[in-house]
Amino acid sequence: MAGFGWKLHGDGKNLAPGEVVKPDERLSWGRTAGLGAQHVVSMIGACFIAPVLMGLDPNLALMASGVATMLFLVMTRGRIPSYLGSSLSFVGVAAVITSQGGDAGTLTGALLVVGAALALCGVVIQILGGKVIHAVLPPAVTGAVVMLIGFNLAPVTAGTYWPQDQWVALATMAFTGLALVVLRGFWARVSIFLGLVFGYVLSWVLDLTLGKIHSEDGSGKVTDHWRIDFGGVANADWIGLPNFHAPTFSTSAILVALPVLVALIAENAGHVKAVGEMTGDDLDDRMGTAIVADGTATMLSTAVGGPATTTYAENIGVMAATRIYSTAAYWAAACFALLFGLCPKIGALVAAIPGGVLGGITVILYGMIGLLGAQIWIRNKVDFTQPLNLVPAAAGIIIGIGGVTLKFTSNFELSGIALGTLIVLTGYHALRWLSSAADARTSSLLDGGTTGYDETPRKST
Repeated sequence: MAGFGWKLHGDGKNLAPGEVVKPDERLSWGRTAGLGAQHVVSMIGACFIAPVLMGLDPNLALMASGVATMLFLVMTRGRIPSYLGSSLSFVGVAAVITSQGGDAGTLTGALLVVGAALALCGVVIQILGGKVIHAVLPPAVTGAVVMLIGFNLAPVTAGTYWPQDQWVALATMAFTGLALVVLRGFWARVSIFLGLVFGYVLSWVLDLTLGKIHSEDGSGKVTDHWRIDFGGVANADWIGLPNFHAPTFSTSAILVALPVLVALIAENAGHVKAVGEMTGDDLDDRMGTAIVADGTATMLSTAVGGPATTTYAENIGVMAATRIYSTAAYWAAACFALLFGLCPKIGALVAAIPGGVLGGITVILYGMIGLLGAQIWIRNKVDFTQPLNLVPAAAGIIIGIGGVTLKFTSNFELSGIALGTLIVLTGYHALRWLSSAADARTSSLLDGGTTGYDETPRKST
């Protein structure tokens, strides 16, 4: 089967600075497993946070993310190295559906319908070809979408992770940055994982030497608490199935969730574009397939009570840092996630990673994601002296990063990535059409066309 025949890169052990491992290559299986573990750890925070915020089972979300990633890699035939984790785009939707009296089944039913719609859009894109993406999502737009997706995650770091332990966050950030720059070979490629281990050990040592910290906990409440809480680990079973449930369907809930489809298409396209930029592989011919795969994975996950899935920005950040794009590492990550999902104790151990540690790591990762958008602009030589490129991108990025909300009715609003993406897309194409119309009129005037006045000679009276 395509996507499984990995070639050993060099000796599988030693990598020169800046050397790239391609999607169809791999390192030794031990190193590949280590890279897979790094991918799991990098996305574990958001993958747990999303279902918790939406009232869904985080262990099921983790297991579903592993299955979804496997499905994605098979459907894209191993050409697009990506991890599918729990989508945060529906957190606001979940809040609205809950306020309307919906439960977890109502939410997952609405997400399943959105997944089906996303898969259908992917089929259309695959049939019509990459030209549709170029027409609808030119570099000025895709760069802005990638940038706002990355920088939109900044409040998660600033508001959730960093305040839990600012000094551990700062130390973890410094160690990870130093590891990325100073280390060489394989150790440089797993520097994100090393940063997490460093932060974990540092938090444990501080708990032993300084005792509890007075700061925000994971819920945002300021209390005296341990940096690492092993209570959940001790109480968790070694083996156990997550809580499955069947979806139910509500028209009002579906209508609330469907507008996120716009953001999902742009987000997937932006992620695939970002991966293509990093790997140097033109993935336009697989864009539709990637969107179909994501939609199908969302349908599979929500059918058993899990959250919607999406290609994960955190893992794109890991690829940007390591320059290892081997899909073998993603298969390893998917296997780890599947096993972790079936082992509540391991899931609890990973979930016990202190918020301050995640704060230090995500400062670097989320920034890298956002700057991939700038890389798309630079490589495609997007000219920001042109207002057509500048205005929609500027407005959309600020709206996406700032979390601006546009309320349409008491039950429907758009904000963050969804609204920012909509502004960039509609703003660019609307202004392009108006600009073309204005140019056509100017050309008509210069060519001696009508001036807008009645120029018929009048008879003298």
